[in-house]
Amino acid sequence: MIQYIVRRFLAFIPVLLAVTVFTFVLVRVIPGGPFDRIGDKTLPPEIVANLEAKYHLDQPVWRQYLEYLWNLAHFDLGPSFSYRTQTVNDIIAGSLPVSAQLGAMSMCLALIIGIPSGCLSALKHNSMIDYGSTFAAILGRSIPSLVMGPVLIWLFALKLGWLPVARWQGPAYWVLPVVTLGSGLSAGIARLTRGSLLQVMQEDYIRTARAKGLREAVVVMRHALKNSLIPVVTILGPMLAAVLTGTFVVEQIFGIPGLGKHFVTSIGNRDYPVVLGVTLLYALFLVAANLMVDITYAWLDPRIRYE
Repeated sequence: MIQYIVRRFLAFIPVLLAVTVFTFVLVRVIPGGPFDRIGDKTLPPEIVANLEAKYHLDQPVWRQYLEYLWNLAHFDLGPSFSYRTQTVNDIIAGSLPVSAQLGAMSMCLALIIGIPSGCLSALKHNSMIDYGSTFAAILGRSIPSLVMGPVLIWLFALKLGWLPVARWQGPAYWVLPVVTLGSGLSAGIARLTRGSLLQVMQEDYIRTARAKGLREAVVVMRHALKNSLIPVVTILGPMLAAVLTGTFVVEQIFGIPGLGKHFVTSIGNRDYPVVLGVTLLYALFLVAANLMVDITYAWLDPRIRYE
């Protein structure tokens, strides 16, 4: 297992390099430049040339990329073109903890709701509980965060006055954005858990366990549930990487100063270093999450071994 993990870490290097090359080229192919406009004003060509020289954008692309890799090797993601007083490191250091906190709490809520409801739906197959759980899961998947967020704000903040409308300043402020994001995630987890558990419950080893006289709770918890979670764990890797690095819609609705908002804004502003930095960070989270998924496979299914 140790050798497998080391090989996977070494394989991360060319993957991350490929991400930097693709993103570096793509952001420069998009029409427009970072200094074409400042707000509603068009800058004179002389000022644009001076700014491009300051940030070395007047150099050949290959030289800019090599300089970026050199800075990246020293953990320097470069200055931001839009936030002149901050570097990309400053932006990530200030906003990533907020996005990660929102994503982690939302994922915990999704797991707490999704897995038990999916299991209950599978064990009560074709019953009213199953139909109700399936309807709730479909409803949760059908309502986007763009709709769910304002509805929760109107009901619990404006109508009932139980919770604050927006911002990220304490536990009371966390409830609505976490429920908005976590409810959609839990719906997908519940549906996948239900389908996987229904399939596993038809396997021969489950019938053998029942024939031995084991209690149904033991059969489900010890033999069926772990194997049924393999498809769920598969989607949790990309899902976790996505929510930890920021969700623009939820952050925008609730005024949360997270990383997703900076990322979307930087695309519109052609802020190359911020786009590159956040994309690279997401890729790093994604490959790390996929490694965690592979390791979890071996724990869930003893037949899986890595060499």
